[in-house]
Amino acid sequence: MPWIVGFFLWYAIPMVASLWFSFTDFNLVSNEPTEFIGLDNWAKLLSDPEVRGSVMVTVRFGLIALPVAILFPMGVAYLLVKKNLRGRETFRALFFMPSIIPFVAAVLIFGGVMNSQIGWVNKILELVGIDGPRWFLDRTFVYPALVFIGLWGVGNAMIIFIAAMNSVPASLYDAARIDGASELQSFRHVTLPLISPIIFYNLVIALIGLFNYFLVPFVLYNGSGDPGGATNFYALYFFRVGFQFFNMGYAATLAWALFVAALVVTGLLFWSAKYWVHYEFARN
Repeated sequence: MPWIVGFFLWYAIPMVASLWFSFTDFNLVSNEPTEFIGLDNWAKLLSDPEVRGSVMVTVRFGLIALPVAILFPMGVAYLLVKKNLRGRETFRALFFMPSIIPFVAAVLIFGGVMNSQIGWVNKILELVGIDGPRWFLDRTFVYPALVFIGLWGVGNAMIIFIAAMNSVPASLYDAARIDGASELQSFRHVTLPLISPIIFYNLVIALIGLFNYFLVPFVLYNGSGDPGGATNFYALYFFRVGFQFFNMGYAATLAWALFVAALVVTGLLFWSAKYWVHYEFARN
């Protein structure tokens, strides 16, 4: 009963209310009465250049960030399940510990670490004769910089991948070795199929995180979208409309459009799972 009450108070009723607001001109600071305007907000959504721009920014960033968010923790996990690796428990702890640090603090730290003038990343590059880029001020390097910051929090995904890889029966690796399979072939034909449900899970989590990507550009640029609009992510534009311009009617429309888009893309991902996710191995 407490869970049901909490669900209706904090999720169901606010969602229904926001859907209603998307058909109104509700403004938090306006003295005018709220009026029903039908589909005007939705029509504006389709013609708003800021929406198209923010969607493209999110997509471009996702093409870089999503593969890294899966491949990096999976690669680290593969190295840390090696029984002949000395101190692997220490390495696991070191890779996981950053994920428990408040992310706002981590972003502020990286803002200094990757500063183009005084950051130690560029100072190290100078020692080897490389002129360090303006990480957060150049449109060319801002996405790699944001992805690099995201690597700070891969500890959770790494731990899940380690658990998945440790659950793969050793007899399958022995059989593959007897058949002459190399380590790379064993990973391709044994490890990957058996951990495909975990890859799918982490991909869904990373995809939802991409739709809600907001904190890092907001902290670094105070929500301005710099440099040159390269960090004007959809969630950031939605925040500005709602909490800087106080146009809650249009902000509710943006929120519901984001919900529908996330639902569709996640649905397509679940549909594709039947072609590459092997649950029968997990059940066995």
